Amino acid sequence: MTGDLVPIRVLLIDDDRRLCELLDSYLAQNGVSLRHAATAREGLETLGDDTFDAIFLDIMMPDLDGLEVLRRIRKKNSIPIIMLTARGDEADRVVGLELGADDYVPKPFSPRELLARLRAVLRRAQPSVEAERLSAGGIAIEVPSREVAIDGHPVELTGLEFDILVALVRRAGRVVPRSALLAEAGRDDVMVGARTVDVHISKLRKKLGDDPRSPRMIRTVRGVGYVLSREVE
Repeated sequence: MTGDLVPIRVLLIDDDRRLCELLDSYLAQNGVSLRHAATAREGLETLGDDTFDAIFLDIMMPDLDGLEVLRRIRKKNSIPIIMLTARGDEADRVVGLELGADDYVPKPFSPRELLARLRAVLRRAQPSVEAERLSAGGIAIEVPSREVAIDGHPVELTGLEFDILVALVRRAGRVVPRSALLAEAGRDDVMVGARTVDVHISKLRKKLGDDPRSPRMIRTVRGVGYVLSREVE
């Protein structure tokens, strides 16, 4: 798991509703919150409106081929993706991995195996986390003491700025939609609009020394949200 505080959030893009029901029941008991999209286009739309820790993606979809969905996601997002398929063709597996899939699980599979694969993929993908310490792109965060440093130099942040930064670092390299950022920061109690979120990001950039005219740490994905770079050149 990514942590004991919040469940792992996974988007399942698969037209098999029975599989969804089976996985939802098992995964919920193991700290995973599953959201289901029955078509490829619904999955792409959902991914643009919300934020997830990983994706289960079926290859044989009724509207778009799963490999095409993978291509579209990888153009914008490095979120971990586990491909699901009933096909036994080695070529499909090779193409999927070359396009950026993180793992490949042939059907039928057991929910227990899929959960193990998910946890393994997330361990490889997450930024380094030790004793509630987070780091990515030159940013180091001590979560218990709420201390932040950039290349070893301490940075003073407000409470909300700190929570937003933690949410971005936990998903470094992945886009966090603007509409979901406060919820991901654990601050969905804050009643603000998209413009207010932009203002907090702007202030955060200045405190981190990130040039607002050409930001390298926290980049804006136009019309979607923000992504914190894993590495800053």
